[in-house]
Amino acid sequence: MKKKSGLLLLSIILVLSAFLAACSDKTSSDGKDNGEKKTVEGGTVTFGFTQPFKGVLSYAYYEGEDDANALQFMHEGLLKTNDQLVSEPNLATYEFSDDNKKLTFKIKKGVKWHDGVELKAEDMEYAWYLIADPAYNGARFSNVAMIKGAQEYHDKKADKIEGIKVVDDYTIEVTLTEPQVNVLENIWTYPEPKHYYGDLKADKVSEADQVRKTPIGVGPFKVKKIVPGESIEFERFDDYWQGKPALDGVIYKVIDGSLASGLIQNGEVDVIEAPKDQWGTIKELDNINPKTVDAMSYSYIGFKFGHYDKKAGKVVMDNPKYQNKNLRQAMVYAIDRQAFIDNFANGLGKPLNTPFPTVSWAKIPDDQINDYKFDQAKAKSLLDEAGYKDVDGDGFREDPDGKPFTIKFDAMSGVETSEARAQFILQSWEDVGLKAELNGGSLKEFNLFYDTVEADKTEVFMGAWGLANDPDPSGLWLSTDVWNYQRWFSEKSDELIKKGVQYPKDSSQDIQDYRKEIYYEWQKIVNDELPTIFFEQREDAWAINKRVEGVKIDPFGVTPSEIYKWHLVK
Repeated sequence: MKKKSGLLLLSIILVLSAFLAACSDKTSSDGKDNGEKKTVEGGTVTFGFTQPFKGVLSYAYYEGEDDANALQFMHEGLLKTNDQLVSEPNLATYEFSDDNKKLTFKIKKGVKWHDGVELKAEDMEYAWYLIADPAYNGARFSNVAMIKGAQEYHDKKADKIEGIKVVDDYTIEVTLTEPQVNVLENIWTYPEPKHYYGDLKADKVSEADQVRKTPIGVGPFKVKKIVPGESIEFERFDDYWQGKPALDGVIYKVIDGSLASGLIQNGEVDVIEAPKDQWGTIKELDNINPKTVDAMSYSYIGFKFGHYDKKAGKVVMDNPKYQNKNLRQAMVYAIDRQAFIDNFANGLGKPLNTPFPTVSWAKIPDDQINDYKFDQAKAKSLLDEAGYKDVDGDGFREDPDGKPFTIKFDAMSGVETSEARAQFILQSWEDVGLKAELNGGSLKEFNLFYDTVEADKTEVFMGAWGLANDPDPSGLWLSTDVWNYQRWFSEKSDELIKKGVQYPKDSSQDIQDYRKEIYYEWQKIVNDELPTIFFEQREDAWAINKRVEGVKIDPFGVTPSEIYKWHLVK
């Protein structure tokens, strides 16, 4: 699953399919002098973020990292990701049938929602029904589509989901449409409080008070106060199923990214993914433990090939402006991505040419794909070949029909270098003769940016995806995916994505090797077609105040299953 994020849309999320990574380098904030420190009982930690949050505090409906940051403190799922980035039991154990068509969850007894009501199997059933509902307006249907009867229920051809059976209060069975090798990574495992949502319709949940003002979960901290878009105050949930958390509470606080260094130095923020443009200063502060980790995420520049037809539930490629492959390839050759990373991210990251970061076991070797190294001469040659030429002598190329051609580019505000980064990219295109400007004349703040992208009111945009722990690209790349923001697809791409989650016909074949072959072939397609410019693999940098211990960082960010262990020292 895949999240949205500050510079971009990270994401996410969540919830979507992503990468079983080879990297399992989780790091701790513990300093070398831990033996001399004493644990402080209680206390509060401030977690910082540099973009406003939307406040959709439901895993089934949230969209971006902004809200995911809050959700990780207050709720959790039946499964969690372990140190090897593999799904394992959390709120429930699981068992497959011999033919792998049936999955049974047994929920732990005594797990309580924040209002004191016990978690039951019907809460998981309820979540699946919400997401499969024809009126559901979130983006997680792909995470229930493998359940037998979910598609028929979604299409109003059935009044119930055939493949869901509540056996008793703590046991629920799921029958799949067909066996899939990555069911545990893809099936939705976050319950929703059926008793608390009452009679809310599926399309009303995301705006309801139960989600926006007084949300509940089963996690270590419960919501005490929300200042929309600015802060959330969490207090300890004493009845948390793994035991009373060490802290009294956590404050999730939105800060001005340009002031991050000073706020961290002054102790106003305890834990934060640091703005990369300030990392050179932040990592030298004497009150923090600096941590970096190769992230399961990437930034990209997306092209809009069309729009998403909500009624048909699929992508429609009806925008011809960027459907010339030579144009797209020229636009990536024109950008010195390594210089961008060095200048604006303190060298944190490296150019990427497929949507699989190197921490994924499915990442294709670089020597099998085009690396699109900075080459202005190559860019100009491709543009000439495609018919983009300066026919009126003004220094900018017209399109193949001789009409004016201008790239309308969308990027986010939020950090001190946002404007400079956008101008770097615009200038790179102008250097090869492509006129380029910001869409609407200025950068867009976080929420407006994603409203624009989701409504298909942009042409070219810079975003990012955070990925989960399996390399299945569905959720972002199928023709039916809402989060397929580029609105691009091909029959071969869809075919390979679906094939990648099926068991090999030869039962003796190693499943990972089988899937790797498929994903190599798929990456060759998107690397060549280039529906987006895969801009950089991210390296995340975290600043953790030395007074806070127990914080673990992995390729996805803060490790949610360890949050209840956070504590203060002196």
